[in-house]
Amino acid sequence: MDSTTISVLSEMANNLTTLAVKGTVTAIHSKIESVKAEKNADTLRATYDEIINEILSEREQAIRIAQAYKEELDKVQISDEDIEHLHNTVAAVLDIIKGFSPQKEETLSAFEPLKNLISVDTLKTMQLLGFNYKAAIGEPLTNLCADTISSWGKKSSINKKK
Repeated sequence: MDSTTISVLSEMANNLTTLAVKGTVTAIHSKIESVKAEKNADTLRATYDEIINEILSEREQAIRIAQAYKEELDKVQISDEDIEHLHNTVAAVLDIIKGFSPQKEETLSAFEPLKNLISVDTLKTMQLLGFNYKAAIGEPLTNLCADTISSWGKKSSINKKK
């Protein structure tokens, strides 16, 4: 995780801790006990409105924290359907690259295990262990494509010079 993500998660954890330690239940119970003997309807209504508003405010804060945690989780988690789609796309890209490459099977067969690496079971297990598949697979795949495309341009310029 990068430092920004860690900072955001740390702030959310602090907010959640503050919310949990606040002792709202105890405070609300004390307020209810203290107004039981109250006879003035306006005072009762004001106290109950205050209690309700405090509960609603804390509920909204807890929901915001939970949504922020979910957003952070969604950044590193991928669905089974997305993994299947990714697997099929990588297989198709490797087949396309094989068609363009003059080395054909010998060199590009080394990339076949990459397709096996991108499966639902493998990626889900690796995610559970904390593996960052986007950095480990996405970045090298991007570099592979970039290098392959760059090498095509270099070969074209060499052939033109001859």
